[in-house]
Amino acid sequence: MNTLEAIRARRAVKHYDPEFTIPEDQIAELKDLIRQAPTSFNIQNWRFVFVNDKALRAEIRAVGWDQAQMTEASHLIVLCADVQAWAKEPGRFWEDAPKEAQDFLVPAIGSFYGGREWQQRDEAMRSVGIAAQTIMLAVKAMGYDSCPMIGFDADAVGKLINLPDDHVVGMMIAIGKAKTPAQSKGGYLPDDEIFFEDKF
Repeated sequence: MNTLEAIRARRAVKHYDPEFTIPEDQIAELKDLIRQAPTSFNIQNWRFVFVNDKALRAEIRAVGWDQAQMTEASHLIVLCADVQAWAKEPGRFWEDAPKEAQDFLVPAIGSFYGGREWQQRDEAMRSVGIAAQTIMLAVKAMGYDSCPMIGFDADAVGKLINLPDDHVVGMMIAIGKAKTPAQSKGGYLPDDEIFFEDKF
């Protein structure tokens, strides 16, 4: 499936075949594709917890509105971000770049994020969002389905996965083989409510 088809075909699937598991070689490929998702200043601040333990998934479901896909899908991914990634040895983000680029970009990271807690958190959520779309489109292109989720107690999930203090939980995505088709799309707002030229 090409990218354009994947964009149009992707749906939030709620019910999965609990007997099916995506093969490990495809999960390895998915992880490589996830790494391609861009981040500001290449800080790679996203973190992905693949929850495979069935008992842990059941605990997550208990704090996640009892959503069946949390335990029935092949894989459950908790998308997190390190809010302080920008300050942790930032030179490593550009170690393969030309020296001129390193000399400009590495100090700029600190200037942009230092002392701006709101910016750090906003960047974390931007990175999670971009990665989430990468995951969903990659999974669809592989012939599987996904369901992005925010209906859960993020603090409780953070405790269950031992989330570090300087990290945040952004969302979760269940991936696997659909058991039943997704509901039809709810409909779209008119273009004049969504698209603008130059100004509102």
